[in-house]
Amino acid sequence: MAEQGTGERQLVVFDLAGENYGVDINTVREIIRMQQVTHVPDAPEYVEGVMNLRGSVIPVIDLRKRFGLTVGEETAESRVVVVDIAGQGIGVVVDAVREVLRIRDEAIEPASAVITTADSFYLQGIAKLEDRLLILLDIERALDEQVDELRAPQRQALAA
Repeated sequence: MAEQGTGERQLVVFDLAGENYGVDINTVREIIRMQQVTHVPDAPEYVEGVMNLRGSVIPVIDLRKRFGLTVGEETAESRVVVVDIAGQGIGVVVDAVREVLRIRDEAIEPASAVITTADSFYLQGIAKLEDRLLILLDIERALDEQVDELRAPQRQALAA
């Protein structure tokens, strides 16, 4: 994830249930405003449904539900971060996108065994910024096991 030889990472920073999270910018395809999502029956709870993005049907998940966080109301700042996971575009609903940020590797501490579990293997660490802490996610690892599940609603929508 770190750029070779530079000792820093470039991240897209977003809010989720009152906390700041960062994901590697190279996994982010684009950031869009909330759009109409078509709900798909029998999809996993965290799957909001599918949406049409310039002619492509992509699954949309709510990261708050995926991580077991409190689900808030959609606001004018809510966004869909479209990430690329194993060649599959996936829309991820977040409360707000804050900034693109470069962080030096020295500012990142590994996630402590006290705060992680076997289910939180996607936490890369905690970045210490001047005014806040930033939770670093490996979005590919957080969503990779769901890609096959997410493709099922997409196939259902295409067949309809």
